[in-house]
Amino acid sequence: MPAAALLLLLLLTTSSAFAAASPPRACAMAAAVASTPLLAFLERLQEAALAAFGPRDFDPKLYIDLSLRSDLASVERAFAALPRSPNGSVPAGDLKKFVAAHFGGAGSDLVPARPPDFVPEPAGFLPRVKSPAVRAWALKVHALWSNLSRRVDDSVRERPDWHTLLPLPGPVVIPGSRFREVYYWDSYWVIRGLLASKMYLTAKTIVNNLIYLLDTYGHVLNGARAYYTNRSQPPLLSAMIRAIYEKTHDKEFVVKSLPALLKEHDFWTSGLHQITVQDRDCSHNLSRYYAMWDKPRPESSTIDKKSASNISSTSEKQKFYREVASTAESGWDFSTRWMRNPEDITTLATTSILPVDLNIYILRMELDISFFGKIAGNDNIAKHFLEAAKAREKAVSTVFWNERMGQWLDYWVGNSSSCMEGQHWDAANQNKNVFASNFLPLWIDVFNSDKNLVEKVAKSLRSSGLLRDAGIATSLTNSSEQWDFPNGWAPLQHMIAEGLARSGSSEARSLAEDIVVRWIRTNYVAYKKTGAMHEKYDVQKCGEVGGGGEYIPQTGFGWSNGVVLAFLDEFGWPEDRRIDCQ
Repeated sequence: MPAAALLLLLLLTTSSAFAAASPPRACAMAAAVASTPLLAFLERLQEAALAAFGPRDFDPKLYIDLSLRSDLASVERAFAALPRSPNGSVPAGDLKKFVAAHFGGAGSDLVPARPPDFVPEPAGFLPRVKSPAVRAWALKVHALWSNLSRRVDDSVRERPDWHTLLPLPGPVVIPGSRFREVYYWDSYWVIRGLLASKMYLTAKTIVNNLIYLLDTYGHVLNGARAYYTNRSQPPLLSAMIRAIYEKTHDKEFVVKSLPALLKEHDFWTSGLHQITVQDRDCSHNLSRYYAMWDKPRPESSTIDKKSASNISSTSEKQKFYREVASTAESGWDFSTRWMRNPEDITTLATTSILPVDLNIYILRMELDISFFGKIAGNDNIAKHFLEAAKAREKAVSTVFWNERMGQWLDYWVGNSSSCMEGQHWDAANQNKNVFASNFLPLWIDVFNSDKNLVEKVAKSLRSSGLLRDAGIATSLTNSSEQWDFPNGWAPLQHMIAEGLARSGSSEARSLAEDIVVRWIRTNYVAYKKTGAMHEKYDVQKCGEVGGGGEYIPQTGFGWSNGVVLAFLDEFGWPEDRRIDCQ
């Protein structure tokens, strides 16, 4: 599309942008997104597989990712004809033959696709890395982009009703292992790594795929599967576009992407996602996670039904399922951060929480859109979103900041409901427990540019108990959930360290380098031991892989690779610094 036409489109969509930051619209209960016939059948197959094969190493997602070899009606007839034991289960051998005969393997509808801009050693790759051992390892991590690149098979477009995979216009980079499709917030750190690898075309293609999902479904999906259409994930699309622009200065790419960002901002700042909190002086519009779903997640249906098995009321079960899906939308699935009782997952109350990090991502989005408006020559958009960002910055400082702790704290808004307006701010509603998310506002320049504030928060981080031998722990609670202690996750290390490093404080920069060194070492040593990059790490000891949660630990791994390469690009590695565990 010519630049002039794009600018006209931006002017036409400015009214939508203004609506996005206006007072909240009346909200209604979100309807559950209808399931597809294939998904409904695959959930039955999932239950049959659990009964036949048992819970040991059982991954329900495997069965929901299968693709049909023939029409669903004939497969359903073949399933109905299978022999049954007295308790109604299908014998394991018969079910195994049935699956092999009627389905392609999970992930078979994505095929390898070598990125066109991949070279084994890019020119100017990681110039600050002086250690030969670290450079050799970094090149192996870089090579994983080729291993994780896929394209959607033509069969998905030809027979979409045979697949839960959604068609995308371009190739993708997947996280790895059971995560066979593109994911939303993972893609930000994949892109940061791709930029360090000089793979600018691949990075832009990922963004274009996410914009396609946004234009098709009204929001960027959690992932590119039919069962993810009911929720999004942490909104980092604008941050992806900003990171690419800072490397390429591609103005046309920014202008073309801007209408999609206006649509995403509206999704997160209106209706069910927005809540107003009133203090003594003014009202603050903030956002929450709220999935459009009140049934078991198809990809984890057997797990969700088991978790809800002791809930007798149908309406309470639906409420629990909505909380589970909303927690999955947060990316932190699961954590005591979202539970009223940290020992009981049925007390998830994510829709009753205003999360620090979500509102920081939206603040970042507003600042980015204002910046992009200037690039596009649209002063109305630039001015409007700068004002929206200032209002959200004030809301973050008012509602979340806790001066005594030197942290920003999640805010509880009472019992979950579809529409909660006019909440009155009360300091007692802040969650005083320590989570890594309490420090994520440092990632935003409006906070990391305040030297005194940064040094106060850095001091709080040092004394919080989160900083361990191998990085920053997600929480201080060892709950067996994967977004709790002792697990550390690459995105959290990156945002906190990057925010500290971008401040004007030498003390904060020193803390950032300390975090980076610990994190790179644990990734390196674990890679040397296992031959793989991992989705999470145990921060108690260098080189240990993380665990917990509802599936076995995964390898690959998109965002871990991206953060390692981004850290090495920014901070380097001196020749005389040891890389092994000390």
